[in-house]
Amino acid sequence: MAACGGKDAPATEPQGPAAVGVVTLQTRAQQLDATLPGRTRAYLTAEVRPQVSGIVQQRLFTEGALVRKGQPLYQIDDRPLRATEASAEATLARAEATARTQEANARRNAELVKIDAISRQAYDESQAAAAQARADVGVARANLETARINLRYSRIEAPIAGRISLSSVTPGALVTANQANALTTIVQMDPMYVDFTQSSTELVQLKRDWEAGRYQKVDGNQMRVRIRLDDGSDYPHEGRLQFAGVIVNDTTGTVTLRAVVPNPDGVLMPGMYVQALLPTGLASDALLIPQQSVNRDLTGRASVLVVNADNVVEKRPVELARALGNRWLVDSGLQPGERLVVDGFQRIKPGDKVAPQVVDLNTKNGPAAAAPAPAASAPPAAGQSVDITARPGASR
Repeated sequence: MAACGGKDAPATEPQGPAAVGVVTLQTRAQQLDATLPGRTRAYLTAEVRPQVSGIVQQRLFTEGALVRKGQPLYQIDDRPLRATEASAEATLARAEATARTQEANARRNAELVKIDAISRQAYDESQAAAAQARADVGVARANLETARINLRYSRIEAPIAGRISLSSVTPGALVTANQANALTTIVQMDPMYVDFTQSSTELVQLKRDWEAGRYQKVDGNQMRVRIRLDDGSDYPHEGRLQFAGVIVNDTTGTVTLRAVVPNPDGVLMPGMYVQALLPTGLASDALLIPQQSVNRDLTGRASVLVVNADNVVEKRPVELARALGNRWLVDSGLQPGERLVVDGFQRIKPGDKVAPQVVDLNTKNGPAAAAPAPAASAPPAAGQSVDITARPGASR
């Protein structure tokens, strides 16, 4: 066929070394954080219950709205309470009249006993009657004050400022004093509490580092706490660590911590799942690499590509400590000054000679915009988590 055919195809011209994007590894001081699961809690919570019995005449608030302290919430029918107040006023007036009579009688008897016009017993009885009348006045005044307090309680007011929940009763409902079911609930949500747990071992080390001055203090003598929402986004307001529990859970070996977090926009709500990022240490010579430069094989072992002094690609296994944003903290396998491949994976393989080009990770043309490495021929091993948006995720 070759003899009968036409001319032989011309030889392909050799191509030069493939261009790849690289970064030169450098160490730096890096704050290390512990990511701890937590729940938000209302700063203040008040369950509103009636303190007098009666029929609800009006609901005076909008459900779900913000209310101020002292704002009227419900009006209970106050006619029986006004009648009780009037009766207490009359009882007080009668007691005061009786007291005036008894005191006048006691004064007269005090003069008569001096001239032996009455017996000593009659004098003592008049003094006792006057004292009892004065006591009856005190009881009547207390009863009147109680009646007035109950009358004020017929208008239920907000005990705290905050956001109010749904009402459990409607006008016309009968309520009783101090009933088990709350009429509504008010929660103060700015600021908010975030409760989370940390191992007692890490907490002890954290306290030592804090006392040694290894962390920056804010607001006098407090530690900052960053919050990450359930969707993975960072909450824009930093919190402050308020206290650590004094008892270690003997089952889990953890201690409960509480942070106070500003919530001016109302993003946080009680009961939300969040993550608290608490500083746990300071690495003075941390080596960070972009997540997209890391490949994992089918067993989950991580590796990267580096360019040696002869501009030849080498595959290097690495041990990774933890993810910090979109980077990995390297435990072992790389050294400062080495050139790490972050772009052009699909054009090279270990042993190829390349033309390295330094890439600026902070520009939009950096590795974040580069094409990913070739996909693996099979999925990762069971239980292995691979962030496909952050790194190639395939073996080469």
